[in-house]
Amino acid sequence: MTVQLQQVAPTAIEAESFKIISAEFGPHDFDEKTFRVIQRVIHATGDFAFKDNMRFAPGAIERGIKAIQGGKDILTDVTMVAAGISKAMLGKWGGKVICGVGDPEVAALATAKKKTRSEVAIEIGLGPNIGIIALGNAPTALVQAIRSVALINPEAIPLIVGVPVGFVNAAESKALLVQDNSCYITSLGRKGGSPVAAAIVNALIRLAME
Repeated sequence: MTVQLQQVAPTAIEAESFKIISAEFGPHDFDEKTFRVIQRVIHATGDFAFKDNMRFAPGAIERGIKAIQGGKDILTDVTMVAAGISKAMLGKWGGKVICGVGDPEVAALATAKKKTRSEVAIEIGLGPNIGIIALGNAPTALVQAIRSVALINPEAIPLIVGVPVGFVNAAESKALLVQDNSCYITSLGRKGGSPVAAAIVNALIRLAME
């Protein structure tokens, strides 16, 4: 068998990828912005299952765009999510990406409270300028985010991008997010991960730029 490689210029690879995704996606009822978010997740993962398992609370995309354009910060559960978010584009509006999972204070509190570091990082990192909480790894952090935002005025709660991956409470924490929160983007089941969380946020940033 002879392998045939596509001849694509480096600057055209992303556009060609999105063209292929659109062609293979097939008929759908998603509005343009929702499709764009799902499309970027598929681009990051190569997995079309996300077109079936992603869920969006009413108004969630618009809330995320408004937060970005308003210069709000993005709080993440792990450094991999933080690393994947386009800080240069986000910085256009003054927002920052915050991840405290590696802070000594967080580690000490996690040990004292017998919690995960990601959980504590969300607990103490959530402040008035957090507009999006992006979680791709730790179900414990997602559960903490759900509990923390429940204490905030519903009109001011940040968007939770909750897509932890795995086998222990990943699916359950996302089901709880859909059940108990009013402003979320998630992927039901075990699939998710840091690349998915970053892809969703980057899609929102690009929509905010338009």
